[in-house]
Amino acid sequence: MPEELSYVLITPGAVRKARTGGILSRVISRTGLELVRARMFAPSEPLVREYASTFSPETQARLNDYLFTRLAPGPGASRHALLLVFRGENAVEKIRDVAGPLEPGCCQRGSIRDTFGDEVTDAEGNPVYFEPALLVGEDAASTARQLQLWAAWSDRDGGLFEHPAPEKGEGPYETTLVLIKPDNFTFPSQRPGGVIDLLARTGLALVGVQVHHMSVAEASEFYRPVLDVLRDKFREPTGSAARAALEEALGFPLDAETETKLGDLLGPLAGTARWEALVEFMAGTRPGDCPPERRDEPGARQCVALIYQGVDAVRKIRGVLGPTDPSTAPHGTIRREYGASMMVNGAHASDSAENARREMEILKIAENNLKPFVEAFYAGREPLETILTPRSEKPRQPTASGALSAQPF
Repeated sequence: MPEELSYVLITPGAVRKARTGGILSRVISRTGLELVRARMFAPSEPLVREYASTFSPETQARLNDYLFTRLAPGPGASRHALLLVFRGENAVEKIRDVAGPLEPGCCQRGSIRDTFGDEVTDAEGNPVYFEPALLVGEDAASTARQLQLWAAWSDRDGGLFEHPAPEKGEGPYETTLVLIKPDNFTFPSQRPGGVIDLLARTGLALVGVQVHHMSVAEASEFYRPVLDVLRDKFREPTGSAARAALEEALGFPLDAETETKLGDLLGPLAGTARWEALVEFMAGTRPGDCPPERRDEPGARQCVALIYQGVDAVRKIRGVLGPTDPSTAPHGTIRREYGASMMVNGAHASDSAENARREMEILKIAENNLKPFVEAFYAGREPLETILTPRSEKPRQPTASGALSAQPF
């Protein structure tokens, strides 16, 4: 069976209530599908109108009121939704099944909508409002149409969004980066969503998401500051290990001065080897094994970049992350829960707002990798005339932090 693309649109209500991680966990672990793209949206009224038109008449009758009152911009506020794109065999049916029925009062027990949706009824038990938590395609044809629609609007209505700073707040208002590392994607599991769930404890605003495959060049530059640290850090232990090995091999003792010289000679080599292993872990290839012409190609390993904003964001995120060594991390931190070693430790978080800007620039977080991916997947197929690309509207311009300006959540 050929692979399909499918999607989950996590609704503004679910994003606002920090249900993103739980929904992602359910989708990945229950379908076994591969998460291939992600993008935040602040859907405009024209996009919502076109999206509504792609559903069957029966679904439109159920959804139209919700779409235009809860997904389209409201009075004085944009609403932010998260589009997640998945790939695999029978992807559309698998996602539809785990999502559960759309009708209020009809959610199958254990479905995503049963767990994360909200139903409000009046005194007589009649449904007043139903928050479905996620929107999905009805069948393969409508899903393809909807994915191409969202891709067409992804420059205009998608990207990184500035969350408005509060008038009062203790500490600096910051933007910071988290990378969910490749060890969370070795097989379909709840781990990526679990990391997001733990990060939600900070109360920070999630303003951008991107699925990324680091190139060797990107990983080398991303971890360039670590190289000198590792080269110096390994001098003492490498000198001590080399001294012990030589004394055993040669049968006579060596003095402390010789140990220091061995450390100065071999420590930088050991540190470089550890740094190359780190690059390989993130990109799939060691720098020394990568031909120059392939250094900029997307790597074999997948990670997910998350952008958070808020008061004292760097400190709050790193508090939930925990120290580099998972064995010393407090219980309940990401690295304690999901880390295995100092390198395979679940996630990376920027250690300063300045480094967050540097790292986001290296990974080109502001670029749109959803649109070319969807276009390439459906290349050669008959174009869908209902998709209205907003060529007449200019994309919102990034602010100094690289995010798009937006109204409050």
